[in-house]
Amino acid sequence: MEINLIFTSDDSTLRFCATELNYYLKKIDFTTSISFNANTQNAFPIYLSTQDACVHTLDDSYQIHCTTKSIHLLGSNKRSVLLATYKLLYLLGCRFLQPGKQYEYIPQKDLSSFLPCYIHNQTYTASLRHRGVCIEGANALENVLDFIDWLPKLGYNSFFMQFKLPYAFFERWYKHTFNPLLSPQDLTEKQLESFLETIESELKKRDLLYHKVGHGWTCEPLGLKDFGWQKVDVTLEDNKKDWLALIKGKRAFWRGIPTNTNLCYSNSNVQQAFINNIVDYAAKNPSIDYLHVWLADEYNNVCECAKCQDTLLSDQYIAMLNTLDEALTEAGLSTKIVFLLYQELLWPPLHEVFHNHDRFTLMFAPISRTFEKSYEDCSIPDTIPAYKRNQITLPQSLEENLAFLQKWQTKWDSDSFVYDYPLGRAHYGDLGYINISKIISQDIKALKTLHLNGYISCQELRVAMPHSLPNYIMGLTLFDTHTDFDTIAADYFYHLYGKDGAYYQDYFTTISNLFSCDYFNGKGPRISTTIAANCLKAIEYTKAFTIHTAEETHPYCTNKLRFHINYVHLLATALYHLSLGEAEKAQTAYTHFITYIQTNEPFFQDALDVYRVIEVSSKYTGFTLPNNYSI
Repeated sequence: MEINLIFTSDDSTLRFCATELNYYLKKIDFTTSISFNANTQNAFPIYLSTQDACVHTLDDSYQIHCTTKSIHLLGSNKRSVLLATYKLLYLLGCRFLQPGKQYEYIPQKDLSSFLPCYIHNQTYTASLRHRGVCIEGANALENVLDFIDWLPKLGYNSFFMQFKLPYAFFERWYKHTFNPLLSPQDLTEKQLESFLETIESELKKRDLLYHKVGHGWTCEPLGLKDFGWQKVDVTLEDNKKDWLALIKGKRAFWRGIPTNTNLCYSNSNVQQAFINNIVDYAAKNPSIDYLHVWLADEYNNVCECAKCQDTLLSDQYIAMLNTLDEALTEAGLSTKIVFLLYQELLWPPLHEVFHNHDRFTLMFAPISRTFEKSYEDCSIPDTIPAYKRNQITLPQSLEENLAFLQKWQTKWDSDSFVYDYPLGRAHYGDLGYINISKIISQDIKALKTLHLNGYISCQELRVAMPHSLPNYIMGLTLFDTHTDFDTIAADYFYHLYGKDGAYYQDYFTTISNLFSCDYFNGKGPRISTTIAANCLKAIEYTKAFTIHTAEETHPYCTNKLRFHINYVHLLATALYHLSLGEAEKAQTAYTHFITYIQTNEPFFQDALDVYRVIEVSSKYTGFTLPNNYSI
């Protein structure tokens, strides 16, 4: 079949759409001949274009118009044309099962008899505006690039890179923190800047919305670069020593970490420096669509000086953001600012209000929530606990978390989304990834009733052990909240394992039902006969489970299954002893487990974030790091 792809040739995103179609259509039918903007009468034309009347930069909608003579992919913006491109390929039978082209399912068929008559005329409009992922964990550059490539294939429209320079997330991989079996590599600031340039180029190519920074603004006024949650030993200039929050009569970095340190926000010099740094950065980085402005990444450490004492942190925060808006407007900058509901900022302001709602987007971050139930199961209370300066307790239940959001919504009725954490650490407690996938699906479907217009997942990018259904279902459901979980899950496992898809889905479901996200993440008592009994069942189940090797199953999937069975067996053994209070046996079994995942990390690097598994299990679950490790 001869195909002619017709698009505005000088537009990089539309050219990328054409390049992707060229790649995949030739994979589907290697006899296909494809040309770009050719002057030919014989080729079947596929048109790639945006709507002429009005281009919507934030909201995604596209149309696929098909006749026997042509196909038109028409988007509300360039990114939407790319979404239409991947939807066309999905309708042709392609499945994008995990980050990385090697994990894609591409059918083999004769396009000349199939393409014109198969696609129906259809308009697709995203259910929610904000549909993205935020970097966490330990990553090689290739992990990030593969993930960015994967995002629009599932209907996501944005990516969030924390910090100005995301040093921590790359350092953990290249220096192989928590894996002494691998040789550490140097990572310089110059290399990191190069990484960031490459990442931003890939985002721009796809017209994905770019979220940036968040952490670090409290370091900037002090003249410090913020590369992560690192302790420092620095002496501030005399005129800036009073800029730190006063806690119990002392001004110092909170536990030695600038990122976690609040400032004295009643100090006019602090306010001005805080705002000037943000305006300067926004001016120098016009490619950023959403600039996140957060305070310290810790709680119970807000300033107790006489001026700050009588003002709620949220009131100070909004006052500074209003001044920031005025400064950005004066500088002619349209950058969107994301403000955060998190820790002390969960308590809504008493006095201040936002002056320019078009500038700001609310981000609700319920980091302390449970993942044993979803938003749709909640009855929200009418009250929240009284605020007590430096004596707060983070809400534990979903209901209490949502009560804070509801109180804020009496002050804010404009653009907003949830910044959630199912794949940040909760998923390590669901060893089959089925229940956490269901929670993600249910949460997203409940967002509209919570008056939230989207979801950004704060998560590791290497989340594919044992499979990538959680992110897969997340992307598809964010684009279309009517997506049926069971239908998508069955289709996913069929394309991953062929005729044995249902067999392995049953295996993952059984495993999933035997473990607890909350227990692994330190919620609830460590001694639990229920946890012990379920771990024992998992140990016996993995001993007896038989792997079927279907002809169409990718060899990598079979090897990953073998690894996963041992992974479950070893971790279940450690959790079994921990839940019985057998500390020495638990620690021995845990050491066997982490040695196993460290040894196998080179083979499954893109599927399992070994650094993060060890960090979470030692920080929250109850295990202890070996003596030669440190966080």
